Amino acid sequence: MTQLQLPESFLEMMRQLLGEEFDAFLEGFDGKRQFGLRVNTSKMELEEFERIAPFHLRKIPWIPEGYFYEEEDAPARHPFYAAGLFYLQEPSAMTPASRLPVQPGERVLDLCAAPGGKATALGARLRGEGLLVANDINTARAKALLRNLELFGISNAFVTNEPPYVMAERYPEYFDKIMVDAPCSGEGMFRKNPAVIDAWQEKGPKYFSRLQKEIILHGADMLRPGGQMLYSTCTFSPAENEAVITHLLRERPEMEVIPMEDYEGFSHGLTSFDGESFHESCSLCRRIFPHKMAGEGHFMALLRKKEEEEARSDNMWSENVQPGNAQMEEDSCGRRKKDKKKLKKTSRQNQRDDQNKNWWDVCRGLDKEQRQALAEFFAHVCLPIQSERIDIRGDKIYYVPEETSADRMSGRIHFLRNGLYMGDLKKKRFEPSQPFALALSRETFDSCLNFSGEDERLQRYLRGESFQLNAEEQAGISFGRQKEPAEQIERQSSQTALPNGWYLILADGYPLGFGKLAGQTVKNKYPAGWRKN
Repeated sequence: MTQLQLPESFLEMMRQLLGEEFDAFLEGFDGKRQFGLRVNTSKMELEEFERIAPFHLRKIPWIPEGYFYEEEDAPARHPFYAAGLFYLQEPSAMTPASRLPVQPGERVLDLCAAPGGKATALGARLRGEGLLVANDINTARAKALLRNLELFGISNAFVTNEPPYVMAERYPEYFDKIMVDAPCSGEGMFRKNPAVIDAWQEKGPKYFSRLQKEIILHGADMLRPGGQMLYSTCTFSPAENEAVITHLLRERPEMEVIPMEDYEGFSHGLTSFDGESFHESCSLCRRIFPHKMAGEGHFMALLRKKEEEEARSDNMWSENVQPGNAQMEEDSCGRRKKDKKKLKKTSRQNQRDDQNKNWWDVCRGLDKEQRQALAEFFAHVCLPIQSERIDIRGDKIYYVPEETSADRMSGRIHFLRNGLYMGDLKKKRFEPSQPFALALSRETFDSCLNFSGEDERLQRYLRGESFQLNAEEQAGISFGRQKEPAEQIERQSSQTALPNGWYLILADGYPLGFGKLAGQTVKNKYPAGWRKN
């Protein structure tokens, strides 16, 4: 029997909900907590992660990129965490984002996004194409959200800080996919975090149910016809789950519940409870119970907004619903066409020549020394730069998503970040940013210092300390566990010494941040706010 002092009203609800499974559920509170991490597949393949990660890993069977690890592994202390190669997340909490089928190039909204577990998963799946709007009403939590997106190297994020109703006013029927991980009473987290019990007693399911019913309607109003929305909570209460879905289907009849990718451990949603009937399609919702799966409690519903023709044919489309002001051109299959041509594969030199032309167009308002500093730094960057997406605000340079480059969003809404923060212009130099470092790779920046993930100098670097290269390393000979590309080995071996200047510091081939080489000394450029204690 659990030692937790669970509220009696909660226990009575669970007895009624689970019936003969109640005792097994209660015994589960004394079970071992599960620890999970989710690999950042926008940076690396799963096979590569399994090869280099020094942790005790077991696959989470229902999460493609998820792994269990042992508490003693302490993965947050390893340089791979600072490289944004994975996100630490409770296994059940990984599930909602895995069931929303996001594709590169789509417009995606995470409406209640902090601290970023689901937003980073959605952003990784976009692979830098399209737009991720990550919103949270709480400013402090939105800042934590921004940090996690930066850590993951998400370059196409628009991080906003607005109530859901404001978002709905600005962006009607705008998004292809929406995640609504709604604030809830947290019953599914009682075992993991007993402190949640006190909050539950202060604000229980009835309070949150009212809030959730408002939020989910705003979410539905931002979804384009044919788009999909995933509603989730980490609570068991039907008032916060099936009752909310039933409310949505009644108030927005153009919405429907659709099947999601299933798993043998999932439980079906309810169609009735304690004398209250829910919409029959709530049986397509899915519940996670900790006595049935290796995770905490969760609820999920995958929803779709019917196309306008479908809704009219069902006689359920309200005449006063107006199409959003952000309509998208679609092909004959109803898929949104990309409004940009696919980039042709070119040589590194051609890409650099093209991007330098773009930079000179953008930087005409800068003085000669600033232009020269930018030209020198970006000569090492091998990325196709679109000049119309560069935004210089004061002394800071940003690379904004295509969807926001025409100022369609910024200025109309409170935001913390629009796109990728690239760095700062000083009087005679350019200082690249930490988010820019994490959005780069060894293929897109040609001056890298690669160390084994176990090299103690990386720990010193993450604490903000400078460190030394040995003579062989300073001579430009490849080092670290990762194999260098043949052309890089040839280039390095032809040099008598590595030139001074900016370098991307790598842990087994994956960026941690920038350093500046002066002789054999790597001067630390890891930002103070990111450093380990």
